[in-house]
Amino acid sequence: MTKNNLIVFILTIGVFSILNTEMGVIGILPIVASTYNIEISVAGLLVSLFALAVAVSGPILPLLLSKYNRKTIMIISLGTFFVCNVISAFAGSFWLVLVARVVPAFLHPVYVSLSFAIASSSVSEKEAPKAVAKVMVGVSAGMVLGVPVMSYIANLFSLEIAMLAFALVNLIALALTIIYVPSMPVKEKMSYGSQLKILKDINLWWALIAVILLNGANFGVYSYLADYLERVSLLSTEFVSITLLIFGLANILGNVIAGRLLSQRPLSFVGIYPFLLTVLFLVMLFLGNMGFVIMGIVLIWGILVGCAANINQYWITRVASNVPDFANALFLVATNVGTCIAAFVCGIFIDEFGINNVVLGGILFTVLSIGFFFAGIKKSPKEKMLKVNKAV
Repeated sequence: MTKNNLIVFILTIGVFSILNTEMGVIGILPIVASTYNIEISVAGLLVSLFALAVAVSGPILPLLLSKYNRKTIMIISLGTFFVCNVISAFAGSFWLVLVARVVPAFLHPVYVSLSFAIASSSVSEKEAPKAVAKVMVGVSAGMVLGVPVMSYIANLFSLEIAMLAFALVNLIALALTIIYVPSMPVKEKMSYGSQLKILKDINLWWALIAVILLNGANFGVYSYLADYLERVSLLSTEFVSITLLIFGLANILGNVIAGRLLSQRPLSFVGIYPFLLTVLFLVMLFLGNMGFVIMGIVLIWGILVGCAANINQYWITRVASNVPDFANALFLVATNVGTCIAAFVCGIFIDEFGINNVVLGGILFTVLSIGFFFAGIKKSPKEKMLKVNKAV
């Protein structure tokens, strides 16, 4: 394994450890509620306040910390997650657990955005999307494996062991970073003002809106997928779990596929993606009530969602390639905003037309995204203009 490949691998482990902490707690909320004798809605604050902290710090902390040695920031981020997960394991109060969850959440967008920037700059310009896709695998794996694995550990052993399992993965990533990642001082320190100037670029706003809409299309519908599978596709609880696992594993495959396509024909791939997603939602609209057909649809959709994560990151960083840390932070903010808005809109479609028509919300968002993606493509007629920053 080459030095650069090793760094990308460590970044993937680090991102997995952070996403595992973020998503894994969803699988143990009932146990948290029982342990601390609180309502499940109160236990849900571990999820909602974590997400709020990510949204608040996303556009701020990566910018403020962009001048400092990147290895140092990585160590601080992973170290904070490790310590706070250990505190959570032995906390005697739910409110202490909540504080220990929220504190590291502020560093979530710092580490993740930094990982994307380092991965892309560790290889050639053409190979950058593949490197980012490998790190994206850590995101997908954290989302896919975090919930069932931590739920299994908590039920088999205890809540404390599950929290320590979070900490163990953080510790492994931290140790690998300390031992194998070289010092990464920022060679060209940019002022905060010079980085913020990118917000004046209309192309960035086209990209942000396109990403908000595209991510919203996928996760607005996905937010209600379990309910859809039960009530529309009439799948049993066991088959719902299997179908959701299929979705997650396909998501990982989508990352690999997207990395290759974005390296070879980025504009063509981005241009055709919203149309593919729209067609899939239409098929789901008319055939979603057929049990085994929906499993095939979800498999294809999982691959497309994995592709979307890479497209969204690529589309924003291509416009703001001179400020990679800030650009990746904006990517995280845009995807979270898209999810929140679309989940609300798709909820309205459910209230008005029923759960079987939730995909109409997804279709609405994909159709709207097409115009903004093509506005960006029109501004960049040459694929050679799609550059990835090399300043690490």
